[in-house]
Amino acid sequence: MDVKVSTLADRPDLLEPLFDMADTWPEFVTQDLVGNALYGRIPTEFPRYVLVAQDERGEVVAHAFSVPFALDAEGRGELPARGWDQVLTWAFSDLRRGVACDTVSAIAVTVAPQAQGTGLSGRMLTAMHDNARALGHRQVVAPVRPNAKHLEPRTPMREYAHRVRPDGLPHDPWMRVHARAGATVESVAPASMAVAASLEQWRRWTGLPFDTEGEVEVPGALVPVRCSLEHGQAVYVEPNVWMRRVF
Repeated sequence: MDVKVSTLADRPDLLEPLFDMADTWPEFVTQDLVGNALYGRIPTEFPRYVLVAQDERGEVVAHAFSVPFALDAEGRGELPARGWDQVLTWAFSDLRRGVACDTVSAIAVTVAPQAQGTGLSGRMLTAMHDNARALGHRQVVAPVRPNAKHLEPRTPMREYAHRVRPDGLPHDPWMRVHARAGATVESVAPASMAVAASLEQWRRWTGLPFDTEGEVEVPGALVPVRCSLEHGQAVYVEPNVWMRRVF
């Protein structure tokens, strides 16, 4: 697929088409409270770190969100166990306080349904790395959501994250894309995002009955969702895998 990739800073007119682009994220993944509060602000507050791909007709077919933050700031230094949620919080805190940032974190690469399977996700990831380096940053990190982990939700993430093929590349396809872009596995973020909601909400999001106490396997979930009938709620705590590329 022939695409043109621009930053949103260069093409602010693409803000509305960006948000109008269809995606295939499971509904429950979009209910993380930190993400709900901050993710939608990235295009307007970090437009230089948002990449948009257009096809030959000018239609938006992919976008890549990233954010700068200060990893070497006091009290930090290591990639956080709370992964996606924590790095979003750090980025917006640093922006508010005017802190100089040394690192860029990938937040999401999203490809429109009609453009999936064309290698566009890898091209967007590489463009994100190139953009971060052009903006003067020394490394890119990513709280990676392995896209085949949902097929084996009961496998511990620490085991899955280090599984490799005979050629030495990660077993997981999305982790493999990051590895081919130059990133290596750093650590597991065991609580990268969390979704806690009533059983009725979970039923609406998933179409499942949520009438069994304990762990419930949900399509698209990387680990089981823990259901409490007594309390009328279910909690999903998603682990991700931190990967890092140093320039």
